[in-house]
Amino acid sequence: MADQISWHLSGDYFENCSCSVVCPCLVSAGAPLTARPTEGFCNVPLIFHIETGRYGEIALDGLNVLVVLHAPGVMAEGNWSQATYIDQRADDEQTGALTAIFTGAAGGPMAAFTPLISQNLGVSKVPISFQIDGKTRSAEIPGILHMSVDPLPTMHPSGEIWANIGHPVAPDKMAMAVGAAGNTFSDRGMHWDNSGRNGLYAQIHWSNQA
Repeated sequence: MADQISWHLSGDYFENCSCSVVCPCLVSAGAPLTARPTEGFCNVPLIFHIETGRYGEIALDGLNVLVVLHAPGVMAEGNWSQATYIDQRADDEQTGALTAIFTGAAGGPMAAFTPLISQNLGVSKVPISFQIDGKTRSAEIPGILHMSVDPLPTMHPSGEIWANIGHPVAPDKMAMAVGAAGNTFSDRGMHWDNSGRNGLYAQIHWSNQA
């Protein structure tokens, strides 16, 4: 079984959801995921760059992954859809490993989402670029995704607002961000523009081991 294979990875991630800043699904007076998204639904691409990683004996260094999630209403109520995009540079073994990790089948952080997902929109192999330039994160999949986020403005001298909001991707430290103009996703019958919408970014350190 996939969850019996020991794996770990470290790298970077960012997302840009369809909520206004700040996303009430994660930061509100109610329990996480119980507030209604500002638009009534949530469309969120999460993009990952693996700096180093192994799935059993399979090396995952340098590969990128995009996970796209759509929740039609309050996120805690489930009925999410998920599509997964794997770096076209991955060979067959790496593709299988990344699919297991990022669909949650292999345990680890993404498994927190699986009870909420009712529709799997499949896995695609695509060219994925991921860049960090100062505090700006950006990613591109030609014809599918253009996404970039910057930190929210702050009076703090670091230029970033960090919070431990408990997000499964990076529960202890995540920066509050905002999507740049022209942030779009178009595929699987979905067409989103999350320009100026809520963003987050963080370093990630994942494993399926306790």
